[in-house]
This record gives sequence, C-alpha cells and structure tokens, in this order.
Amino acid sequence: MIPVSPSGLRATAKVRTPTDLLPKTTEGPGLQVVSVDREPVTLRVLLIEDNAKLVDTMTRGLRERGYAVESAMTAADGEALAARHKYDLLILDLMLPDRDGLEVCRGLRRAGHRSPILILSALSATQDKVTGLDAGADDYLTKPFEFEELLSRLRALQRRGSGSEGTTLRFGDIELDLTRRVANRGNQTIQLTNKEFGLLEFFMRRPGTTVTRAQIGEHVWDLNFDPSSNVIDVYVSMLRRKIDRGFASALIHTVVGTGYVFGERPPT
Repeated sequence: MIPVSPSGLRATAKVRTPTDLLPKTTEGPGLQVVSVDREPVTLRVLLIEDNAKLVDTMTRGLRERGYAVESAMTAADGEALAARHKYDLLILDLMLPDRDGLEVCRGLRRAGHRSPILILSALSATQDKVTGLDAGADDYLTKPFEFEELLSRLRALQRRGSGSEGTTLRFGDIELDLTRRVANRGNQTIQLTNKEFGLLEFFMRRPGTTVTRAQIGEHVWDLNFDPSSNVIDVYVSMLRRKIDRGFASALIHTVVGTGYVFGERPPT
C-alpha cells in the first residue's frame, strides 16, 4: 500500500524543477506554430480547495511548472474570482466548507464558464465520478493522487480545449522553442530565464497587439503582482538586451503611457 500524506497528495509524489512555462494559445499575423504533442505553456489556473496544506503544495508545484495560480478556500471566494477573472483551467474540490462543490460546478456552467473543470475528491465510487462529470466537470481525479498525474490531466484538458499544441513559435527571424525553452534569432541561440521565456512567449502570441503592464502582470505573473512595481519594465529591458541588441531591427517596442507591442516595426 502506498503511504499517503495528509495533504491529499501521495507521499511518493515529488515536485520537480520546472521545465515548461507560459500562456494561452492565440495566434496572430506573422506567427507560425508548429504542432506536435508537448508540455503545456503556462496557463492561468483557479484552485478552489479548503485544505490549506494541499493548496500550498499544489500552488507551489504548479507555479514551479510555470502555471499562474490563484486559490480560494471557500465556494463563495472561488465563485467571486471566477466571476472577475478569466481562467484557462479550474481545479475544484467537492467538499467545501460553505457549499457542495457539485453546486459550484453547476453554477459555473450555468453562468457561462466554458473553461475545463477538474474535480478533486476523496469520493472514488463510480457513481460519484459520473455525478461529477454530469454536473459539468471535464475530468475527475480522486485523492490521494500523484502530482505527475495531476499535471498529465491538466495537459490533456488543455489539448482538449485548444485542439492542438505547438512546440515552436516563429515570428520574422526569431524562433521560440517551447520544449527546449530557448530562443533563436538569426544564427544565435539565446538562453532565457523562466520569466524572460514567459514574457517572450506572451509577446510572440500577440504580435502587433499593444499589451498593458497590467495584462502582462496578470498572465506572466499572477493576481499577487503589484501593479506599482517596476519589475515588468526591468524584465522587458533584460529581454530586449538578449533578443534585440545587435540585430538590425528591434522586436519589442514601448507604447508610451500604455505598455508594449511586439513586432518588426514600432507602432505609428
């Protein structure tokens, strides 16, 4: 019998060093995506779970894997977050202190939320799973579970939602390898930190679109990001030094008073 920790994760589960990062698939003009199966880009995840230890373990593990995670420990708080923000995936516990998770799931679907929902529950009978899926969930994972299985199920839900996945993004003469997590421009291979990688991917999936610092903070960081901080400008500056310096044309342009735009020409 496999030993079980009180958190809901199996005691044998290990959270490994992150190898994958950021955000949603939105192709734009000039962007090419080469599609094959791969680890997911960073997604925005809402975790609704009342076990504080499990919330901490899952949040740390998912963030190390590049996900942007917000959490709520009650149904009311979870529904409030879901109403205010758009999430790519929802992880929902059934046994919440203020309301049954099945009611939350049904309510989210009635409210028009289409993001995949993964139910977490200690209830493992077949009928419990059927009831959860019929309530509107897309998958059902019983506790205790291995962290790697959770990651695998999240990847499957993303594939189901996006239809296909890419391993390479290309725009002009720059290429971003989503598996090896490096950039190539011209004949140069550019090594990136996790945040630089996430920032570049965010830009490359939105070519020609002006993005605000708030949008960058929301997708590349999370809701805990301090909008008064200059950390985004610092990371953009570091990324520019790596992908623009020494090349004939710059790709990241500042839009004064607003944010940034990624493309071959500055905005007019």
